[in-house]
Amino acid sequence: MADFDESSDRPESVDWPESFDWPESFDWIVVGSGAGSFASALVMREAGYSVLILEKTGFAGGTTAKSGGVMWIPANPFMLADGEDDSIEKAEAYLDALQELDGGTAPGTSKAKRRAYLENGPRAVQFLLEQGIKLRRGHDFWPDYYDELPGGCKTSRTVVAEPFNLKELGPMRKRLRKGFAEFNILLSDASKLGHIRTNPDAKKMLLRIALRTVRDRLLGRRFTTAGAALQGRMFKAALAAGIDIRFDSAVTELVQHEGRVTGVTVEGAQGSGRIGARRGVLVNAGGFAKDQAMRDRYMPGTRAEWSQVPEGDTGDLHREMARIGAQMAQMDQMVGYQATIAPGTEGNYVLPGAQSLTGKPHAILVDQSGVRFMNEGGSYELYCETMLRRNRTVPAVPSWAILDRQYVEKYKVADKFIDKKIPDGWVEAGYLHMGDSIEGLADSIGIDPKALAATVERWNGFVRAGKDADFARGERAYDGCAFVGDPYSDEPSRGTIEKGPFYAVPVIPGDVSTYGGAVTDEKARVLRADGSVIGGLYATGTSTASVMGNVYAGAGASIGPSLTFGYIAARHAAGLDNSA
Repeated sequence: MADFDESSDRPESVDWPESFDWPESFDWIVVGSGAGSFASALVMREAGYSVLILEKTGFAGGTTAKSGGVMWIPANPFMLADGEDDSIEKAEAYLDALQELDGGTAPGTSKAKRRAYLENGPRAVQFLLEQGIKLRRGHDFWPDYYDELPGGCKTSRTVVAEPFNLKELGPMRKRLRKGFAEFNILLSDASKLGHIRTNPDAKKMLLRIALRTVRDRLLGRRFTTAGAALQGRMFKAALAAGIDIRFDSAVTELVQHEGRVTGVTVEGAQGSGRIGARRGVLVNAGGFAKDQAMRDRYMPGTRAEWSQVPEGDTGDLHREMARIGAQMAQMDQMVGYQATIAPGTEGNYVLPGAQSLTGKPHAILVDQSGVRFMNEGGSYELYCETMLRRNRTVPAVPSWAILDRQYVEKYKVADKFIDKKIPDGWVEAGYLHMGDSIEGLADSIGIDPKALAATVERWNGFVRAGKDADFARGERAYDGCAFVGDPYSDEPSRGTIEKGPFYAVPVIPGDVSTYGGAVTDEKARVLRADGSVIGGLYATGTSTASVMGNVYAGAGASIGPSLTFGYIAARHAAGLDNSA
């Protein structure tokens, strides 16, 4: 093997000893097929190197394909083109303030790593645009989740993909993981349709979408949006670039030689054995959300069936990286997805969400003692984390969403309007509870009537005063955006709960991924506990301890870093990064 200084910023390819007999080898091996995987693979191919992507499941796209596909990229090209006054310095101040908010102890983040992310995010977006991947700015009102902090953004730092025609993949379309919204529509527009009874333009939008769908079918087009659109576009570009993608191929071992990762052992449909990696291995294999044993160890009180991730998210590479000495951190973190599981939805591809359920006017969340304990708007990561923390002292899993007639006349519950007809089985199964009074509702859900009545009255007082004195709900810009509150209402986030009948449904702390893993540096290299680099091994995405630390900066704070550090890793391994 060639001399290799693990501290060097100029990697070299591996020259294996003659006795090291690999059945086959590539310059760059990527484990998993999320956003960061495709970004890194495209960088390597453009640099002239051979690439192999090994996907454990039968579908490309990873958790990204099933998600909203949003990337949090400050000072991105679209923001600047719109004349937004954003900068790396502002975003850096924001991320620094987030760490101070959290105590600044998360091993997965550092000043240098955050700076690398912010500097390279716009470059990664520009690179993808040059590869023909059609991206655009996300929702024009998708604020940072803590926009009140220094450097916080009250508009949108998000980037998304244009809707994608699946027919462009030809026969390989069957290999793309299904998205949750297979329509020719942007996620931002879909959010506005969620307010069909309060948004005066919603019905016109729905008609335009219906006409567009008819036109697409007549032209033989079939669109998908959100994460599946992003991954469909990336998948298409990867195929066109000649990247070798193997499905049903599980990596079972990271092979080392003299302390450096030099390849992998794979078991799969296309054969089993060792494959060499001359320039390195990138792990982007997701988290461990579907492994209940790991959940019980690192995040007790959560359940695998509450997670929205694909079936392959079982922590295999977490265990393997730990085996060879990687420092693992932030393993108690997850990207929350509060959900309300109505009868018949248990097996849904995506469970009914509860972020907008309790974030809208005329709704609050209470624990099993009948007490509010959080701002029901804001970050879904913080929402679910707060539920779990509360549950350690007061039963709060599930918690109860408390609504009134004003709510159900305007908004859906578990994706259905219930003011005119209650779905079959909801009451009988004990999912939906009703009462002509708050006290009657409390009796139905087993809560002290006086406690719940006092909580609701206190909330109503805050609404009338125009200020939530307990948890400041409605004071952050995000609380009132279309994904959470109701921007078409006079009061986007707060509303009284005073008109019967009253309703309650359970809310649980689900997730869209775990959020901890291997600690990496600003080059995406995996580190040991002593801070030294494991040569030849890079990681990104939810296989790593997040650069965000233990907080979630804004929409896309998982996919944005995954894409960016995949880009950084490939450039470093290819010798394209000349920075010190």
